[in-house]
Amino acid sequence: MAVEGGLKCIKYLVFLFNFIFWLCGVALIVVGVLVQVSLHSSLMIKDASASGAPILLIALGVIVFLVAFFGCCGAWKENFCMMTMFATLMALIIMAEFAAAIAGYVFRGKVTNVVQDSLADMISNYNSSSPEFRDTVDKLQHDLKCCGVNSSADWRSFSAEGNTVPDSCCITETEGCGRGTLSDSSKVYQTGCHEKVEDLLKANIQWIIVAALIIALLQILGVVFACLLMRGIRRGYEVM
Repeated sequence: MAVEGGLKCIKYLVFLFNFIFWLCGVALIVVGVLVQVSLHSSLMIKDASASGAPILLIALGVIVFLVAFFGCCGAWKENFCMMTMFATLMALIIMAEFAAAIAGYVFRGKVTNVVQDSLADMISNYNSSSPEFRDTVDKLQHDLKCCGVNSSADWRSFSAEGNTVPDSCCITETEGCGRGTLSDSSKVYQTGCHEKVEDLLKANIQWIIVAALIIALLQILGVVFACLLMRGIRRGYEVM
């Protein structure tokens, strides 16, 4: 027995919410992959623990994707069992998201240590690494307008004379511009990449938090509407 009136409107709202969740699942997967690539390719962070957040995002995205698809089918077919399963799984996902947010807040200080260690390795391995690795380091310094980990002084071991930095540290980058300019603030960036990377991560995290709050609100509304639809479906069965 098909639902009618207000419940029919709720049915389409549940379907719409699940379609939005489905898109959110795709978005989480894409963001997780991009963060993973950025951490290990652009920022060259090798600490395995740094992969925890992007892998969690990808896994959560896959789960949301599947649950949302399941909810769409349940709403469209007005299947009580499928809607019950959807509401239960979505409630568990919401609790998992809150737990992940709390864990991220508790361990937020670890990000500083991971970035510091990774950038230190970046500098110490610069001369002995492949051209691709050096190009990535140079791109990082050029794009973020930074030099070294905490300052340009971190490049003292870059050359034998101890006063040369990579050309990517130069404010106006030309070939050989970093020679003999280690502490010359008029030619070389003095701000370390550690501060710049942290600012970049903090700025992105703020947007992620806002997006997460919006998604969580939509998910809660989705569960509420799903419960209302379940009640309407069950009443329809009782009438039959």
